[in-house]
Amino acid sequence: MAAIEGVYVAAITPRRPANGEIDLGATLDLIDFLGSSKVQGIVLFGSTGEFLHFEVEERQRLIPLVVKRSRVPVIVNVSHSTLDGSVRLALAARRAGAEAVLLMPPYFFRYEQEEIKHFYRAFSQELDGSIPILLYNIPEFTNPLSVETAVELLLSGAFAGIKDSSGRFEDFRRIQSCTCGRGLSYLVGNDLIFPEARAEGASGVVSGVACAAPELMLALDRAVAASDSRKERLARRLQEFLSWIDSFPTPVGVKEAVALRGIKTGPHATPPSPAMQKKLSEFRDWFPGWLAEVKKDAAF
Repeated sequence: MAAIEGVYVAAITPRRPANGEIDLGATLDLIDFLGSSKVQGIVLFGSTGEFLHFEVEERQRLIPLVVKRSRVPVIVNVSHSTLDGSVRLALAARRAGAEAVLLMPPYFFRYEQEEIKHFYRAFSQELDGSIPILLYNIPEFTNPLSVETAVELLLSGAFAGIKDSSGRFEDFRRIQSCTCGRGLSYLVGNDLIFPEARAEGASGVVSGVACAAPELMLALDRAVAASDSRKERLARRLQEFLSWIDSFPTPVGVKEAVALRGIKTGPHATPPSPAMQKKLSEFRDWFPGWLAEVKKDAAF
């Protein structure tokens, strides 16, 4: 397959207030909003999408509905704590016509790199080349993929690329240098390093920020590609937003911003403390003015 490129949105998953289940109507509204923004694609059930809060069956039910509704390609994160769970989700994504699947190492329990490599090989054998597989490195939340493990798996020919959320620019360079020219996708999973990594050859980004402000990430991507001087101003806007949302648990800030754009998001997974509620109130006051400035900066 051709390399996956551009701005892919790490979508939140709206939840119903009464029972915490997925809010289908709000989810489809979000998919429509993101598609109309002209992003290159959407990632469903990533970390920003809080996949671990939902049962496999609930995830399986939503996948075909989102793929059918979306105007742009959909990548599905099929990560699970077990191989069987990941395979079941990947088969659902394949049946639905997803562009690719995203897979992190099994989470919660600790595994050595040899066990992680064995897990990925077993998964790829189960799928037997029927859908592209992207490695997903997010060491903040689960077992890390070392650079050596990632390179070994990517060079095996069984994987289409990697989404790396480590935020380590030196890891990007090392993986890029070892896999260059093989048609693999390197998707940045940490918004902060995206401008620099994109300028040095990253295929694109899977961005939580883009769920709240797709205008910013699309404009930043264009500015980097064109070596436009506005890149620095847009990068500062990105840093301003990240300084806010990084003070909240993932993905609380993004969900609040999406709600301010008129899309229902439902309750947070855990109720905010009084101190966080105060900070969220300050964020809600700040965001509309920031977004207005972003739209001006992005208009080119």
